[in-house]
Amino acid sequence: MTDWLEQVKWNEAGLVPAIAEDAVTGVNLMVAWMNREALQETVATSRAVYFSRSRQKLWRKGEESGHQQLVKEVRIDCDADVILLKVEQQGGIACHTGRQSCFYRVYNDGEWQSVEPVLKDPADIYK
Repeated sequence: MTDWLEQVKWNEAGLVPAIAEDAVTGVNLMVAWMNREALQETVATSRAVYFSRSRQKLWRKGEESGHQQLVKEVRIDCDADVILLKVEQQGGIACHTGRQSCFYRVYNDGEWQSVEPVLKDPADIYK
């Protein structure tokens, strides 16, 4: 392992949270997890790679949907325990619900309200 990977404060499962942000607009697109291999591959290929906790394997963003994330910059926070990826989101959809962002609900009067439109039906994305 290279020195820069050792500087990341991995949790007890060997993971670190990663935020994907649109490199141009600054919109927060999603949050996922990365292990060492995912971060290393992301840096090497300039394509976002995460670790799927449910499937226990690498998840190359867009491998099923076609909505890849081209990584423009990789940052780490002051505590070295969160990664920020500034990305160009292919197809304009980051969320599996067919929306631009996974952060499409807003708290209002005791409930979560959807405020972002579905850009593409998930049934048409995941066949």
